[in-house]
Amino acid sequence: MQLIYLVLCVIGAALPLSQFIPWLSANGLNMPLLLQQAIATPVSAFAWADVLVSGIAVLVFIAVEGRRLAMRRLWIPAACMLVGPSLALPTFLLMRERHLAATPSQSV
Repeated sequence: MQLIYLVLCVIGAALPLSQFIPWLSANGLNMPLLLQQAIATPVSAFAWADVLVSGIAVLVFIAVEGRRLAMRRLWIPAACMLVGPSLALPTFLLMRERHLAATPSQSV
């Protein structure tokens, strides 16, 4: 699973950034224009609403599951939200897999 999550991290960073970096190069960090274009059509507004709700869910999951497992460096996947949930979630899942692999299992 770690390899799958790592591949998803690369894809989750590459795909969104491949669209945003050219826009940023052409327009600079023009937030009003970014917001205007993000909600320009009902389909784009739908997509951004979905990303917003997904991002909140990912942040809650990182906080709750990370604390439950006593994971360290939870700021890393949270910071990945600067790219989006497509990077933050697989980053957290990769860190979780590594944490679980390093934690001795308790016999029940």
